[in-house]
This record gives sequence, structure tokens and C-alpha cells, in this order.
Amino acid sequence: MLRSSLFSALTVLVLALSLAQARADENQHAGAKPPGKAAVKHRTVKPVVASKRKPVLRVAAAPLKPSFGQMAGLHQGHDTLALRSSVALVIDQDTNEVLFSKNDKAVLPIASLTKLMTGLVVSEARLPMDEFITISQSDVDTEKGSTSRLKVGTVLSRGELLHLALMSSENRAAHALGRSYPGGLPVFVGLMNAKARLIGMNDTNYEEPTGLSSKNQSSARDLVKLVNIAYGDPTLRELSTSPEHQVAVGNRTLQYRNTNRLVKNPSWDIGLQKTGYISEAGQCLVMQAKVAGRKLIMVFLDSAGKLSRIGDAERVRRWVESSPSMLPQSVPVTATVVSQSVAGKIKG
Repeated sequence: MLRSSLFSALTVLVLALSLAQARADENQHAGAKPPGKAAVKHRTVKPVVASKRKPVLRVAAAPLKPSFGQMAGLHQGHDTLALRSSVALVIDQDTNEVLFSKNDKAVLPIASLTKLMTGLVVSEARLPMDEFITISQSDVDTEKGSTSRLKVGTVLSRGELLHLALMSSENRAAHALGRSYPGGLPVFVGLMNAKARLIGMNDTNYEEPTGLSSKNQSSARDLVKLVNIAYGDPTLRELSTSPEHQVAVGNRTLQYRNTNRLVKNPSWDIGLQKTGYISEAGQCLVMQAKVAGRKLIMVFLDSAGKLSRIGDAERVRRWVESSPSMLPQSVPVTATVVSQSVAGKIKG
């Protein structure tokens, strides 16, 4: 009886302990964090306010000023070589045979092609090339507002100024050459026009020695004559085809390069060249070059696009090199041109 009572008491005690342990385990599991999940920290999220952006003012680019050739409708004509120049003329220098022509009688502004006549007058005057000339305020461009690295007060020799004018189309250099000529600028410009008449450039007029004035005008036919005469001057041949040149100005050394990239191209044999540009004239180029064994004179006026005059020269060269019609007795190719009445309007 005693044993039965003790067993019953022990059973009750074991059950009581088991129940207590079970409750403790239940409470522990209830307060435990789920395995593999970190406690989540609650952060206060600040509202994002969109910043007010200032409106961007977009100013439309000013339209390019049309050239005289564009206004006269010269670009409406088409030619077999698809040239970008509205005026072009290619002749054989030895025979005067016209190989290609396009609006060659049209009289247009010629921009810095002017400097070829400037150089011719200076060279033929036989003035001392080592004489020093000072750039003055009167040499600063007030026509187009173009810039120059030759500051007022710069002192260079006549030879250096001629080099920069022909090679790099330096406007202040060209103006200083005319201004410092014996008798001054009016005498110099008069000599430019007198030389033009002497060599048969009857459609040509010069107002100043740089080409910045749109009143400096000529035709492709006249410019062929100028290139032919200028080619006979060794100084002009050398300086106009010089790839680059350095000049010492005070404590500085200025590096200048030719405005015609073709002079550095080994596939070209260029004897004389000059480039030009003002908005009224478009891109211009004259060259004497040997192509397929022939000495050619090329004139390109009023070309549309910065590199288009170079592209036109390349197109002419490829055509000459590849065409059987380029034999000495070939018939000249004439492009479709605008009426002579339109060309006549340009001259005024």
C-alpha cells in the first residue's frame, strides 16, 4: 500500500515536471526569431522632392549667309563629275586645251585667292625681302572681324609676311604687304588691277589685298591666267606649296600650316596653289598640278562644304587618270550651266 502511494506520487511529480518543461519550451519557441532571418530595422524614409530644373534655352543657329553663286542659282546646274563647286575650269597648261568647264564665265567673289595677285605684285617689285614691317592697327580686319596671331606691334620681314600670306592665308600679313608698299595701299591696289588688265583678266576687280572684301571678284577664265603667270615665279611656287613654317615673334615661336592639305599628300604633285573662303564666295581653290603626265590648272569657285573643294580636286584627278578621253586630242567636257544672262547678273 505504501509502495503504491509512493509510485503514484512520483508519477504525478514526473508529469508535473514534464508539463512545466513543455510550457517552458513552448514559450521559448514563441519568443525566438525565425531561423535565417535577420532582425528588420525600421528606418524613416524621407519623402523625395523633385528638384526644379531651370529651363534650358536653346538658341537656333543663325542660317549661313548664302554665297553669291547660290543666290544666282549657279548650284542648280549639274555636271558629269558631280562637283560641289558651282564654278570650275580645268585646262592643260601646255596646250590651253579646256578639259572641263562649268560656269567658267561667271564673275564671283574670290576671297583669299586675291593673295595670289598680292604676292605677284610684291614679288615682281623686287623689294628687299629682309626689310622689317610692323603690324599696325590698320592691318586689323574690320570687314569680317577675323582673328590673327600676328598682334599689333609684331615685327616681321617682308619675306616672312609673304610666306604667311601665301601659305596660311594670313590676312594681316597680306594687308601689311600692301600698306607698306611704296606709295601706300591705294598705289598697291592700283598695281593689282593694272597687272590683271595686263595679263588679260578683264572680268577681275581688286578692292584690297586680302580678299576679305566681297568686291574682290573674278571669273574662272581670268583665274586660270593668273595661276599660269604666278607659276612662272619661283618664289610664289615655293611659298604657296610650303607645308608649314615657323616664325619667331618676340619670345614666342608661331607654327603655321598650309591651308591646302593636298600639299602634304604624296600622291599629288602641286606646283602652285591658293585657297580662299568668305561666305559670299564659298570655298575656293586654284592649283597647278601634274596629273597623269599632264600639267593642269584647276579652278574651283563657290564650293559648298568645308572639304568640298578638296573633294572636287580629287574627283577631277581620278577622272583625268582613268578616262581615255584625256588624250591630247580629246573633246572638252562642258557641264550643264545656267544661262549667260544669270551669269551676267553676278558681275554687278
